[in-house]
Amino acid sequence: MSLPAISDKTILPLPPLGPERPVSWARRTVRTLSNGLQVVVAESKFIPKLTAQLFMRSGNAVVAHRSPGLADMTAAVVRTGTASRSSRRIEEDLRRMGGDMSTTAGADSSAMGISGLAEFSQGLLDLMADLARHATLPVAEFEREQSQRLEDLRIDRATPGFLGSERLRRVLFGAHPYGTIAPTEEQVKSYTRDALAEFYRTYYVPAESLLLVVGDLDSNKTLDEVEKAFGSWKAPMPPVTARPELPEISGRRVHLVHLPGAVQTDVTVGNRAITRTDPNWLRLVLTNSIYGGAFHSRLVMNIREQKGYTYSPRSSAVPLRQHGYFTVHAAVRNDVVAASLSEMFYELDRMRALPVGAGELDDARNYLTGVFSLSAATQDGLLGQLSTVYLERLADDYLETYRQRVRALTAEDVLATARRYLDSKNAQIVVVGDQSVIGEQAALFGEVEVYDVNGNRLGSIS
Repeated sequence: MSLPAISDKTILPLPPLGPERPVSWARRTVRTLSNGLQVVVAESKFIPKLTAQLFMRSGNAVVAHRSPGLADMTAAVVRTGTASRSSRRIEEDLRRMGGDMSTTAGADSSAMGISGLAEFSQGLLDLMADLARHATLPVAEFEREQSQRLEDLRIDRATPGFLGSERLRRVLFGAHPYGTIAPTEEQVKSYTRDALAEFYRTYYVPAESLLLVVGDLDSNKTLDEVEKAFGSWKAPMPPVTARPELPEISGRRVHLVHLPGAVQTDVTVGNRAITRTDPNWLRLVLTNSIYGGAFHSRLVMNIREQKGYTYSPRSSAVPLRQHGYFTVHAAVRNDVVAASLSEMFYELDRMRALPVGAGELDDARNYLTGVFSLSAATQDGLLGQLSTVYLERLADDYLETYRQRVRALTAEDVLATARRYLDSKNAQIVVVGDQSVIGEQAALFGEVEVYDVNGNRLGSIS
């Protein structure tokens, strides 16, 4: 049987979307050990692998007032040796178990992750516990990391995206720890191995930690292995750090970071918003998706597809533990800085003025629920979803009801959310580029405060 010929001009209709498939959530067990360590075990038996992540609920923010980035440095050096294992021995143990390990730190938490063949579950957990409890932070490894951080900072100081993010955070959060995202070179040079050890002793503690284990495992057996590896871990609770007041923001202001010779301009618009625990969080996620958080969003269609000002504009709702913020970003040609900002604000104000149409609303809801379902299809993705729930102490059924709650959001929800959280009137504008090229364009949006790449104020343009 031959198929009918299709001419080059024939346009076939797209098939309708099929019904949304249910997500089969992995069976999970939650337990808190006697030392306060919260443990979540989820059975995901698709591949013979185990993935685990240990989160300490303290990160760069707890020491930002005196030692910015210290949690980052500590996390990097933690994995290089323990009382019984050298760095080489750790790598050999990982290879023997088909394993891999990572250590990271952010504003609100520090983490170590490990993965490997499920048959070596006890060995993998023992190695993780050894690093969490008995890291020696070797001096040579500290000095190597210190040198690397200095080199990274020099690169950051020439990177427009970093400079824009740094200035926006300082503008939005001021003296609050969230206002500092990186140390100076002088600060990094002043750090000592003892300072890392103090952070490790103070903040790597079981009562303020969360262990997630996902894989081809039996929950009861794994909980016994966790108890064996972590049960005798003892440490006092860390101190509570002060929370400085946030700066008052009133009116739209422009902040220009002068980067001499820049061939394009990094443009960021932002305002403070909410955290993931706020009842309006999903409304903001959906609103952001329609505005600029997805590839088919209004912002992308406007300044990428129609105007050709930039390749990849994007907006984001960023939830930190104590506060959150909304940001719009694009790297654009120097000659279209003002035009790009005008379109960003046009789309912001359109979101705040008119209800979203039914088709656009459906597309956004389909996108969010589809991405959510895909993210739970792998061990890493499932672990990431679980970490959101348990780190933020969200409702137990947060994952199971996510798609239902997104589907229930309406055009009225989006309009109200845009009016409340897409704060066009008080949005802060950060542009990173050559002042001599973009200064006049920036001044069209208000008085401009000018800074150098190290954050020093150079003056103003009115």
